[in-house]
Amino acid sequence: MTTDSEQDIAEEIRANYQAQCDAMVGADVSELSDLLAPEFTLTHMTGYLQPKSEWLDDIATGQMIYHSIHNVDITTDITPDRVTLTARSRTRATIWGAEGTWPLQLRIDYTHGRAGWIATRTVASTW
Repeated sequence: MTTDSEQDIAEEIRANYQAQCDAMVGADVSELSDLLAPEFTLTHMTGYLQPKSEWLDDIATGQMIYHSIHNVDITTDITPDRVTLTARSRTRATIWGAEGTWPLQLRIDYTHGRAGWIATRTVASTW
């Protein structure tokens, strides 16, 4: 059974995730930075662990271009110890020169700060 509080948290992290998608496609690194914790890391489907500043720089310089993100399924898992969103999407992107559409599964961990819920870590894999 989901409590009202859990439902509110789920809505907030889904809104954060959608804003991340919009910022990625719009190459809005300022907005994206605000949605991510300072210590945020992205683990790519290759296993490469990328710090926030490097990822944002790759987006800003066009090394990573997100053309579109079509979300197929989004779930949330809220426990006393962890708040996680898992999204399955078809993401069309050009990443370090390789263009394609990938079936990505993103597992995003969140923490609550003064500005609300922000992502601390994303792990990408295929599905």
